[in-house]
Amino acid sequence: MPLIGERTKVSYLKKIQFQTEGTEAVLYVTDEAQIAETLRTEGEAVLIYLHPGNSEQDFSNYLFAVEDPEELELEYIERVYRRLKGLPWYIMNTDRCRIRETKPEDVEAFYRIYSDPSITKYMENLYPEKEEEKQYIREYIDKIYTYYGYGIWTVIEHQSGEIIGRAGFSNREGFEDPELGFIIGTPWQRKGYAMEVCQGVLRYGWTALDFSQVQVLVAPGNIPSLRLCEKLGFRYEKNVILKEGEYCQLILQRQ
Repeated sequence: MPLIGERTKVSYLKKIQFQTEGTEAVLYVTDEAQIAETLRTEGEAVLIYLHPGNSEQDFSNYLFAVEDPEELELEYIERVYRRLKGLPWYIMNTDRCRIRETKPEDVEAFYRIYSDPSITKYMENLYPEKEEEKQYIREYIDKIYTYYGYGIWTVIEHQSGEIIGRAGFSNREGFEDPELGFIIGTPWQRKGYAMEVCQGVLRYGWTALDFSQVQVLVAPGNIPSLRLCEKLGFRYEKNVILKEGEYCQLILQRQ
């Protein structure tokens, strides 16, 4: 096996050491299927280096691959590692909140938030059984976060460490634009959290995800959400009829 970072005709292997959340972490980069499988069997996180010389090797079981391993950025390295290790990505901080990917353990807090009837008046409820919701989250991580690199995330208050809501982007069938979604638990409403979090999420959409336009679909009777969207700069486009009912479609363009 070659030295770390050495490129030969036989194989490439690079061991990248870094810290994530104050913990030592290691990500291996290799262009050899056999080496990759050995490392993965040992529980290591592996990133594949693709080039013409290994085009006939089978890497179909690996989530991440790159064409230039010497130009990797730390943020990408950390996110690949965290995905492969089943750890959530941290998306951003606002003044009072931290936003990260949802994990199954968040479900307990979600049920407390959604237990208030006002929360589910205009949105879909959680599954009746907590284990069903946890399994949905596991599949959401694999199919949505991993494929799109974004989704609906968990919102945590800095000061208390409590989960206070959810926010992020989704892709609704039949619509081209990503859709902003948000929910703040009743105890934290009317304190500016929704505005703060949505502004942060939108900035992330413009800068990190390169969105040019975002939509929201709000039930006509959901006056607080309509007012918030107007304060965020959304403008009414039209009413749309879906199987769930009638919604006001509002659009916000990147400035």
